[in-house]
Amino acid sequence: MAIDSEVVVVGGGLAGGFAALGAARAGADVRLLSYKQSTLAQASGLVDVLGYVPDGAANGAAADGPVVDPYAAIPDLPDDHPYRTVGVDGVREAMAVFDAVADRYRGEHTDRNALLPTHGGTVKPTARYPAGAAAGVASDDRDALLVGFERLVDFDAPHAATHLENAGVPFEVEGATIAFPGDLAADAKVTRYAKLLDEDAPVETRSGGQRRARDALAAAVEPHLDGAERVGFPAVLGDDDPGAVRESLESTLGVPVFEVPMGPPSLPGLRLEDDLYAALDAAGVSMETGNPVVDYDGEDRLEEVHVDRNGASIPFSADQFVLATGGLVGKGVGSDREGVEESVFDCHVPHPSDRYEWFDTDAFGDHDFARFGVPTDGGLRPLDAGGDPEFGNLRAAGSVLGGYDFAAEKSGSGVSIATGHAAGGAAAEAVR
Repeated sequence: MAIDSEVVVVGGGLAGGFAALGAARAGADVRLLSYKQSTLAQASGLVDVLGYVPDGAANGAAADGPVVDPYAAIPDLPDDHPYRTVGVDGVREAMAVFDAVADRYRGEHTDRNALLPTHGGTVKPTARYPAGAAAGVASDDRDALLVGFERLVDFDAPHAATHLENAGVPFEVEGATIAFPGDLAADAKVTRYAKLLDEDAPVETRSGGQRRARDALAAAVEPHLDGAERVGFPAVLGDDDPGAVRESLESTLGVPVFEVPMGPPSLPGLRLEDDLYAALDAAGVSMETGNPVVDYDGEDRLEEVHVDRNGASIPFSADQFVLATGGLVGKGVGSDREGVEESVFDCHVPHPSDRYEWFDTDAFGDHDFARFGVPTDGGLRPLDAGGDPEFGNLRAAGSVLGGYDFAAEKSGSGVSIATGHAAGGAAAEAVR
């Protein structure tokens, strides 16, 4: 006997989470099926709406430069872009929901992108950023010190500082590498750094004494301040209560402190995942995680999907379904020498028959494969090769959608949130 819900969402990342949240808040009984941990652990934690437009220029964008106002640029995007399907108002509505879910984020006060420094020393346009990164915005002209840790090799602070200065930021920036207090192993995970600062545990100093971890960290930084008006650290300043860690460091150092977004594994990404799943739980969404969807029943309409749970096939039925399994990176879209396919329902994915047309010979060129994904109608229902809905009760959201290059555009989070929210709301409406 199948486990029944009104809406089943397949996929547990930003798109799946906001689809489930949108459907639940619209009054539907929702179940979320997620095979693996979301890719938020691999993300910087910055939430982009639109950083660059495909042709380098449009309303709100400087030629070959970052978009100033993402909402002003959306109407000039190609017709098949997911933002054109959702519309400017749909993106705004979804981002308002995001702001309510992730109240530790900033940027909601303006339509304009903020510019944030990254661990590589680049400057990234983004619509929302953690409160812990706020003092680091590149439009701020206060001089900055970047601090790296000897054993945390993913962040080379002097290197990042040099790159930022070369990028023309309006402030002086220096970098320093110090020993993190405490006897952490060379291969310690970022969560170990965060836990030590969360607990503010006593650590042994190089002189043989003991100090609390936060005080010891501030003491190691102080000799390098040299007039800096703010200090940036790799994004490991606590997990349970990063705000308290920052406040403690600011009190001792006497200057604002900020986190620099890092690569995977990303604590800001994991914090966002915690916020999202707390909101799903509060909205009453049922969640089944750790087991893949391996089959389905239905022709014109889906009847149920089957999850492989320790070798047993468990059916989940629903009136409406949302597909949010990711794209080529998340393996929601797969490819081989025979072609490209959507991995769960075998939905149509348009692509050239000649594999050599999938990519550009220039490594940073316009690659066709970057836009591979399912096409949809105005209700986000995947379309077959003839232009008809694959299933009358299936919608798609996030990077499983085609028609956009999220990596080049810096639009991945925004598309996931906006299309997820729209697909979930439409699924709930169809149930009524």
